Amino acid sequence: MPGIDKLPIEETLEDSPQTRSLLGVFEEDATAISNYMNQLYQAMHRIYDAQNELSAATHLTSKLLKEYEKQRFPLGGDDEVMSSTLQQFSKVIDELSSCHAVLSTQLADAMMFPITQFKERDLKEILTLKEVFQIASNDHDAAINRYSRLSKKRENDKVKYEVTEDVYTSRKKQHQTMMHYFCALNTLQYKKKIALLEPLLGYMQAQISFFKMGSENLNDQLEEFLTNIGTSVQNVRREMDSDVETMQQTIEDLEVASDPLYVPDPDPTKFPVNRNLTRKAGYLNARKSSILQAESKKDHEEWICTINNISKQIYLSENPEEIAARVNQSALEAVTPSPSFQQRHESLRPAGQSWPLTARTSSSGSIGSESTNLAALSLDSLVAPDTPIQFDIISPVCEDQPGQAKASGQGGRRTNPFGESGGGTKSETEDSILHQLFIVRFLGSMEVKSDDNPDVVYETMRQILAARAIHNIFRMTESHLLVSCDCLKLIDPQTQVTRLMFPLPSVVLYATHQENKRLFGFVLRTSGGRSESNLSSVCYIFESNNEGEKICDSVGLAKQIALHAELLYSSGLQDRRASEKQKEIERVKEKQQKELSKQKQIEKDLEEQSRLIAASSRPNQASSEGQFVVLSSSQSEESDLGEEGKKRESEA
Repeated sequence: MPGIDKLPIEETLEDSPQTRSLLGVFEEDATAISNYMNQLYQAMHRIYDAQNELSAATHLTSKLLKEYEKQRFPLGGDDEVMSSTLQQFSKVIDELSSCHAVLSTQLADAMMFPITQFKERDLKEILTLKEVFQIASNDHDAAINRYSRLSKKRENDKVKYEVTEDVYTSRKKQHQTMMHYFCALNTLQYKKKIALLEPLLGYMQAQISFFKMGSENLNDQLEEFLTNIGTSVQNVRREMDSDVETMQQTIEDLEVASDPLYVPDPDPTKFPVNRNLTRKAGYLNARKSSILQAESKKDHEEWICTINNISKQIYLSENPEEIAARVNQSALEAVTPSPSFQQRHESLRPAGQSWPLTARTSSSGSIGSESTNLAALSLDSLVAPDTPIQFDIISPVCEDQPGQAKASGQGGRRTNPFGESGGGTKSETEDSILHQLFIVRFLGSMEVKSDDNPDVVYETMRQILAARAIHNIFRMTESHLLVSCDCLKLIDPQTQVTRLMFPLPSVVLYATHQENKRLFGFVLRTSGGRSESNLSSVCYIFESNNEGEKICDSVGLAKQIALHAELLYSSGLQDRRASEKQKEIERVKEKQQKELSKQKQIEKDLEEQSRLIAASSRPNQASSEGQFVVLSSSQSEESDLGEEGKKRESEA
């Protein structure tokens, strides 16, 4: 090919400086070709990766469009027109996915293969030959250097032969390597043109083939389908704009009309309570597990009336509003104090005292006959006025009844009602002598003002049952009542979880109904209640399976066993304290005896020292030579003590 520079292979043996300079130019050109081809390879590889990703994404899109009809959308899921349209799109896109897959294969064969071969084979060959040529040149230079240092005066034929042979071998190797290196550099000038043009040619041919397949698939029928879809999209857009404009106008009108309703508690004269509702939607604030709070008085009354109407299944009748109005009127008449009940308690009130007419105390559904002691007591002395009634069991961690939480203990723990331990954990009542289990249904509880008279249990029963009848509350929570010497437990029958636990010492009063033996109740004295600083009493009422008296007898037996155990414990404690006190007295006496013995021993030692001092001082005083003995202060003191001891002996 004209215009291509070459290295002269015939001048490799001479290896002149001009040849070496020209070789440097070719090596620099080879380095530039390598850098450029690496960048081009990366660019083409990105095209290939993008085409593979496009093919995979197109195939996934087609697959998702096919699965649209299998989806279950809450709104608009049964739109057959949309499903058929997307199925048609899925077919077209699937064909395009096949075309993209073919294009990816063609790019791999026609574009990536040639440039990869040039990069991995031809360029690496040049680098390898360059390294080999450099090693051969270094060996030849070293051999020439040794040959030039041979001594001319003292020639050694053997050494000269070896050096000459080394020069011959290294020069031959350099010449052969240099010729192959020059040939590869000359060939690289041709290969770089092929490596540049062949991948581009393959890329363009693959694209042309892809566009031909696209033109075959995108026929007139498909163009008509796309035109119809575009028209449908424009129609949907216009419909959406019209609907949005209508909704905006509705929002503006509602903002003006709803301005008075933004007040939390609207004026009941402008917005009267509708007591005939059989359906109401809204929100209630959760205050306890069974107490809800409405936003206003109107909502409060409407919610109660609606729930009552629904519980009576009025909405199933032909004219629910008319029936609801009649039922509501009957309920209003039912909570009006009846003359017989009013006259019955008129004589019980002190003179000049007004009696509050509440729905609880005025119910005509009071059960049983009142006790004879109740005739001598005012109802206010038993139950506080306006006391709320709890119709369901509340979790013991309720924030509004800390006294009940303290009395209930830890709720929510699984308890075996038969006293068997599980999982290695010992039950609280496992060591209790008494274990009796009863099936009970919780009717309600309320705070009472007295806990020393059974009449408070009877009055609480009457008020709870009357309130249940007025408010149409028929559901009762069934539990297992476990009576032991430590406490009373209410256990969930299914999960065996302790709902409430009442310490036995806190149960101060219990009684069964005088006529209906299924009803029984007990009063629990707790700290807290309505007043945190005072003790409060709560009366709990239950219904059993004709076992009211038996349950009360069981509670009484448990309290007697607990009292007996406490007395035994107190007696043992007193004996233990008396024994400890006697031991302490003996220890004090023993200590005093030791102190007395020690004091006597000290006195004996002093007497002995006094005798010794007296015996040693007599010969010194009778010395005829006139010599004197000088005593130290301690010796003087001992002599004084000795004299005092003698005096004491003489006195004795």
